[in-house]
Amino acid sequence: MTLRVAIVADRVGWEERELIRRAPDLGLQVDWVNDESLCLGDVEAPSIDGYDALLIRSRSYTRGGLLATLAEASGVRVLNSADAVHACENKLVLRAVLRSAGVPVPDFRLALSRKDFTRALDELGLPAVLKPVYGGMGKRVTLVRDADLAQSVYDYVEDLGHAFEQACLVEPYLGGGSVRCLVVGREIVAAAEFESAGADWRSNAALGNQSRALAHDPEVQKLVDGVVDRLGEGIYGVDLFKTPSGHLVNEVNHAPAWRGVASTTGVDIPSAIARHLQEILA
Repeated sequence: MTLRVAIVADRVGWEERELIRRAPDLGLQVDWVNDESLCLGDVEAPSIDGYDALLIRSRSYTRGGLLATLAEASGVRVLNSADAVHACENKLVLRAVLRSAGVPVPDFRLALSRKDFTRALDELGLPAVLKPVYGGMGKRVTLVRDADLAQSVYDYVEDLGHAFEQACLVEPYLGGGSVRCLVVGREIVAAAEFESAGADWRSNAALGNQSRALAHDPEVQKLVDGVVDRLGEGIYGVDLFKTPSGHLVNEVNHAPAWRGVASTTGVDIPSAIARHLQEILA
């Protein structure tokens, strides 16, 4: 029997197109369902009736968790789980959840005001990184090197219109590159190390940074196991910082892009996702 899967997202990107294109050969029927069209709340959830599972891939930092919660309440299998999506949507919540589970994360401070920001810089020192609690793809992540410019940088945060945009994390600048692990179920199916390119200091796959495939590393596997133990099995992009004392979990993306890591490693990620869906829905 062919499994019916809905990709719930605001748009169809490269990853979604690949899953839809490959689906017939992988034993799946995959449809795109616009996340603005579901109108969930009815216990029977007629807009998602007939689907064996939903892949939540909304780019929004609020829609994914809300939709996952209502879909699960209607008895539909959701990847990733509502609890996992809610944790990953918010960098602060994710850091707190992982740290409480013993998973190493970078030191950080929550800055909700200029007073918070100034104190965070005093405690953590310079250079430091200022990043929004809600956000991704390296956007609005700012490296603060100079104390004379720090307050001017914060002027831009204060001018943002909404409180959720003003909530930021301050953390030490750790330098070096980052590791992206594409996790399906519990398995690291592909891993690549990204380094900042040119004048851009951010090591992020979405920015087109240089990358190389990463061989199996027991330390990395242990960290990913800790993440999955806490969030549950699913499909994740786990981003790590490499430091002299070991790796730290920077972020976990619940709707990960994988074009960069797939092109670097040559791994057939749609097949890995299809196998996982067939295993959990059998």
